[in-house]
Amino acid sequence: MIASQNSHKIIEFEDAFKNTGVTIKSLKHFDNVPEIDETGSTFEENATLKATGIMKFSHQAVIADDSGLVVKALNGAPGVHSARYAGDHDDDANNNKLLKEMQNKSDRSAYFESVLVYLTPEGDKVVASGRIDGEILTARRGNNDFGYDPLFYVPSQQETLAEMTTHDKNMISHRGNAIRNLLSRLQGLWD
Repeated sequence: MIASQNSHKIIEFEDAFKNTGVTIKSLKHFDNVPEIDETGSTFEENATLKATGIMKFSHQAVIADDSGLVVKALNGAPGVHSARYAGDHDDDANNNKLLKEMQNKSDRSAYFESVLVYLTPEGDKVVASGRIDGEILTARRGNNDFGYDPLFYVPSQQETLAEMTTHDKNMISHRGNAIRNLLSRLQGLWD
């Protein structure tokens, strides 16, 4: 069970898990899903809150993710508040605020971090993380406009995350790296 209703995240997980024999479900498969307050001060704390709440609701093994954009020139903002930086999960407003905040900033370095928490009703817990470094552009580029992807430029690829296919993005992204780290740790648990 992926503790998300975000279609973009679900597609990333489905792509990553497609050759593992594991069937992915998401919160879209359930009614009356409880709201989980993300009151943690770190990505791991928020992912653990989500995993615990959804595991208690679904009585299934859960993978919860908390991810965000960390910008050096903004003292780490938006960080754990990435999804609500300028409003509740409003990608366009978030990107507009980021562009405004980054005006006149010479240091454009940033990274995305993702922390995944796997939790089972039996008490198994596995934590994995991933990161990708890049730069914040001065204008959006690309059509796969999930989150801050149109503004996040990856120098090694010479593209923004929004210019990449889902598969190519998963091969280098913070969430893709976290999923690979999690899968390698779960293999020992599942064997």
